[in-house]
Amino acid sequence: MEAYLEAFIDYLKVEKGLSKNSILAYNQDLKKYADHLNDKNIVKPAKIVQKDVTDFLFLLRKNISPTSISRILSTIKSFHKFLLREKITNSDPTNLIQAPKVEKKIPSFLTFNEVSKTLKALNLKNLRGLRDRAILELMYAAGLRVSEASSLRISDLNFEVGFIKCRGKGSKERIVPLGGVASHFLQRYINEARPKLLKQKASIYLFLAQGGRRLGRQSIWKMIKKVVKKCGIRKKVSPHTLRHSFATHLLERGADLRSVQEMLGHSSITTTQIYTHINQTRLKEIHMKFHPRAK
Repeated sequence: MEAYLEAFIDYLKVEKGLSKNSILAYNQDLKKYADHLNDKNIVKPAKIVQKDVTDFLFLLRKNISPTSISRILSTIKSFHKFLLREKITNSDPTNLIQAPKVEKKIPSFLTFNEVSKTLKALNLKNLRGLRDRAILELMYAAGLRVSEASSLRISDLNFEVGFIKCRGKGSKERIVPLGGVASHFLQRYINEARPKLLKQKASIYLFLAQGGRRLGRQSIWKMIKKVVKKCGIRKKVSPHTLRHSFATHLLERGADLRSVQEMLGHSSITTTQIYTHINQTRLKEIHMKFHPRAK
């Protein structure tokens, strides 16, 4: 079974161009599936039947949320479609299996005042403070994922036209406006802090740690967590919260859904529509709080 799994992973890397993080997630899901098949002494894909898959999903229900089960099932379905397409099998045992219903959760976001408070909490008098301010300003201004911010290159910036090029999921590129404030702090970081972080070394990456190394996703996550705690914000905040805030604030101020979809890099507008539910929820809260006959 391992040879077929390796062939599928190679297909995802070469033909689908998935990111390292996506490949890692696929590997983890498929390993669980392969272990289950090995326990049932199934070594050839052609021997897998629908019950083998449903038994595996049933076992997962004990310890894993419906959201995670849906993701794992999606991975397994992709694997079997690959086997069918490559004529390794002549049927797909997952064809009639449906994913469990998952309740859509409203994403957490910061208010405009909370974003401002977070940004202003950084000390611009030191290298890290200036760098971190540039990171947060950019992530909020462009709605970047933390992996996109970490992998940005100097060549991706175009201050003249005010745009940035970033690589999203599946190595898809998109162009997003920078905005004046983010441009200002990025230029300050590049001129004042980045050369000192490089220490006469060379790097293609925009955001650097000490010694000129690329700043990793985990480092950005820890920085955001530390700044939010310093501000006394009690919400559960992650790097993705800034992305949620970016989309929510645009829609609140009249941006159309299709434009927000393009800036976020969503392949489907249904993914972007979750932010309209945020606005509806907030409107209800405001109405309940201030209307004299709401209660």
